[in-house]
Amino acid sequence: MIQKIFSQWNFMRAARLVMGIAILVQSYLSQDWMLAIAGVLFTVMPLFNMGCCATGGCAVPVSKKNQQKETTYEEMVK
Repeated sequence: MIQKIFSQWNFMRAARLVMGIAILVQSYLSQDWMLAIAGVLFTVMPLFNMGCCATGGCAVPVSKKNQQKETTYEEMVK
């Protein structure tokens, strides 16, 4: 678990963490606890390197059949 937190950091992961912390700070200053829930979500996701597609649920399945179609053209004369 610790290895997952400290490995594979890139700019976007760090930027998401900074935005999550900013949301948490803003929610604390404005006493908006619903915003704090979103802040916790946006802070935990980059910490554990998760996203909406962590399970691969967003991937489009690859078609197994050959989808090549022959294209025909017609000449139009005016």
